[in-house]
Amino acid sequence: MPPRVRPAIEGPKVAKGRKFPIAVSVACWVDLLGYGAMIAEAQFNPLHHRSNEAFQRLHNFHSAVAASSHRHFSTLVMNDGAVAYRDLSMRSRSVTYDFLLRCWGLFERIREMEIAQGFPGARMVLAAGLRMRSSKLDQPTSDKAASILDRLRDRKISAEQAIREALRHQEPFGVVPELQANFAFTKAYVADTDGSQGGLSGPEFFVDLSLFAGPSPEWLELGQAVAWRNERLQLEATFAPIRNILEARHLSSGPEGIRDGLQVACSLTNDSEVLETLRAAAHAASPTARIEHGDN
Repeated sequence: MPPRVRPAIEGPKVAKGRKFPIAVSVACWVDLLGYGAMIAEAQFNPLHHRSNEAFQRLHNFHSAVAASSHRHFSTLVMNDGAVAYRDLSMRSRSVTYDFLLRCWGLFERIREMEIAQGFPGARMVLAAGLRMRSSKLDQPTSDKAASILDRLRDRKISAEQAIREALRHQEPFGVVPELQANFAFTKAYVADTDGSQGGLSGPEFFVDLSLFAGPSPEWLELGQAVAWRNERLQLEATFAPIRNILEARHLSSGPEGIRDGLQVACSLTNDSEVLETLRAAAHAASPTARIEHGDN
């Protein structure tokens, strides 16, 4: 009997650790419904007796976001809204799945908290998009940081004092590089702002269907799909509210039915050769390429 031949397994198309000047990103924007009306009733006055309830609600929201934050689930809060963000892996769909689960966990935490307190809840929008990387967007090292390091190196201050000074110091300028020129964030924020006018109404968790291959995966329960479009910005996507995410056994690379970063990029750009486009962009951005083209 001839030996059994196993089918060849195609490996990832992108080398481990490979980065391109354009990343494939996901961003999840969530905000409290009706919070603006609560503040308006207090006449935007922190001294008004109605403001206490609004501020307590805001504090609880921030606490929920903080409790859900993780090194793989970075967040930024802005009053009654918050964004979580992450770059997708070009090699594995597990990163996409992990981010989806963490978003769902945050949404469930906020929903339970809001119901218990008798508030209308929050709307969450998870979108995919491309993000431009740029070292020029990184926050520069401040004079204060340099001062702390210099004095610590010269043994003029102790390590404890250096840490205390660093914790007390507040920079006059701040930036989150991962959210700059991040069009996943743009899409999520604009879609949520459109709200019911764009078909995304109520305290729901809407997910961008470009994250999934074909119909809804068996482990995911979705509601009616919404074809959203913002005419002014010419932004569009198909969203659907998540009803439930079921527990399912799957490979470490992630469950079937969800896409990795490269597959999401193909879907977003309608370009089956998007990897070659990314490689060309990386080549054009490299110092060697600039020298070859006479660009100093």
